[in-house]
Amino acid sequence: MAEIEKKPVKIMETILRDAHQSLIATRMPTSEMLPIVDKMDQVGYHAVECWGGATFDSCLRFLHEDPWDRLRKLRDGFKHTKLQMLFRGQNILGYKPYADDVVEYFVQKSVANGIDIIRIFDCMNDLRNLETCVKAAKKEKGAEAQIALSYTLGDSYTLDYWTSKAKAIEEMGADSICIKDMAGLLLPYEATELVTALKEATSLPIELHTHYTSGVASMTYLKAVEAGVDIIDTAMSPFAMGTSQPATEVMVKTFQGTPYDTGLDMKLLEEIADYFRPYRDECLDNGLLNPKNMGVNIKTLVYQVPGGMLSNLTSQLKQQHAEDKYYDVLEEVPKVRQDLGNPPLVTPSSQIVGTQAVFNVIMGERYKMITQETKDILAGKYGKTTDPVNPELQKKALGDTKPITHRPADDIAPEMDKLEKEVAAYKEQPEDTLSYALFPQVAMDFFKYRDAQKTGVDASKGDKEDKAYPV
Repeated sequence: MAEIEKKPVKIMETILRDAHQSLIATRMPTSEMLPIVDKMDQVGYHAVECWGGATFDSCLRFLHEDPWDRLRKLRDGFKHTKLQMLFRGQNILGYKPYADDVVEYFVQKSVANGIDIIRIFDCMNDLRNLETCVKAAKKEKGAEAQIALSYTLGDSYTLDYWTSKAKAIEEMGADSICIKDMAGLLLPYEATELVTALKEATSLPIELHTHYTSGVASMTYLKAVEAGVDIIDTAMSPFAMGTSQPATEVMVKTFQGTPYDTGLDMKLLEEIADYFRPYRDECLDNGLLNPKNMGVNIKTLVYQVPGGMLSNLTSQLKQQHAEDKYYDVLEEVPKVRQDLGNPPLVTPSSQIVGTQAVFNVIMGERYKMITQETKDILAGKYGKTTDPVNPELQKKALGDTKPITHRPADDIAPEMDKLEKEVAAYKEQPEDTLSYALFPQVAMDFFKYRDAQKTGVDASKGDKEDKAYPV
């Protein structure tokens, strides 16, 4: 029997970003990360994901931390390992499209503060929404631009669809491609087909990202690796499984002694797991980690709804005292998705489709109330949808307004000068302007908090009339 050539699979570690975003709502503070950085740096990971996604918002809003400061501290500690972030294309780390000059400056500053690999995605898989970001990354020496395709199911999402996107991504000048399976919908044998097809279509490295929500993720990784995938995303076991990724140690052990052996040191990984275990226990005790997020949710495969979207739906229904409508809403989701051109369900399209489905059910009449975001999708403001939208609904929502067919950001005037003026009084570093651009109110509250820490004066407690402050 001929020996299979060695093809070690690379590991991208998610514990410092997606793992805790998925399981404990992105609440891991920087102080929990720093003591273990030195050990993590010795592992030989392909990269460690530690920034972007919801970490930016969460740092400012809930942890009273400067996200830029977190990045600099992590960069300081990781001497040999590439650092990776998740970037929502023209939406950066927010929920709306920003002007090109803001996108370009954000990329520049992310790299300057320590990011090596930028994973860029768009909720519509509209590559036009990624162009500015990829070009900006290519200008930065040593930075890698990875484009992630948001994986989803539907009649239009054929192997031809994925391979033609992959070819277009290669032409755009990206350095690698990620299959971003945010809902855990990619089944093992489908992974074999998809990876094989992508490998034939492009010479770029292929990375696979999935979540354990539906219970198939590690089998999917096994088949994908056998089919030639280059990199898989995993999480250290204390924050693995459930709505997170498969466990790093389990995947490393699985491939030991095979042609795909990662070569990573199990003993070192065990020490890192030991470090994170007490924090996991603390999160279980204080309710931050809900055991419900740890199980298999087979509804994910039935309704194709990502885990995070399921929890959003339940909380929206709870607020409306309509929890008995849960299954009606789940059945409404695919109908709304079809009306809106079958977009992949990922931030922000998942929230938009979910919220509209809730309104449709609660109002007792479909589209009696149409949200602004639903109107924006129908108006082309999020980009081109995979399938045509429902023309009657489009007419109802937009009236005589013509939907746009060009790149949405072409309509957004440069914003940096205006933002610089608005933030001037609070600015301590160039990056503050970007924090303010993405989350104006939250950033302002943080800047005031930061000032109060330095001066011992809390501006929010001030007497606005007499301009007097407590000391």
